[in-house]
Amino acid sequence: MIRMLNCRRVVSGIFFLHLVTSSCQIHDNMQEKGAPYLQGVWKQAVIPYKDQLLSYTQYEFKFTCDSIYAIMQTHSMQKTITDSCYGSGNWTEYAKGIYVVRGDSLIVDGIFTKANGKQKISGCYRIGQFIPRFKIAGYTADSLFLENRFDQMPIPLAKTDTVICIPKPR
Repeated sequence: MIRMLNCRRVVSGIFFLHLVTSSCQIHDNMQEKGAPYLQGVWKQAVIPYKDQLLSYTQYEFKFTCDSIYAIMQTHSMQKTITDSCYGSGNWTEYAKGIYVVRGDSLIVDGIFTKANGKQKISGCYRIGQFIPRFKIAGYTADSLFLENRFDQMPIPLAKTDTVICIPKPR
């Protein structure tokens, strides 16, 4: 009788363990859908206040599903970095990451990369995390108006290409 009770406890324990583990899902490493209205390539053609600024960055973003790829062309009239990196005062930086839209905020969590998309761990300009925060001030089918939360600079973007989200493994 005692052996039968112990056996029932073991079977009950195994059943309970199976129930608990089968109700948990393992999340695969797939992209999410992202914001449908952002899907595409967006380029900044106009730089507000360009003539009054000592430095400015011109953006190009590609949104595909929940991923973002950024190309940032910086123009600087003032040397704020080492001479060997400053060059003529124009340089390009690259970044990639994932994004979420919460209310009117576009929140990006990414890294700076080389032009080939590989992580940049040394060299000129910025390295490490790419974590800008933007306010989505407005959008239409072919225009997107962002505002940098850190410096309140307006970033008017025009859609130059449409991307269809097909989730892929990361």
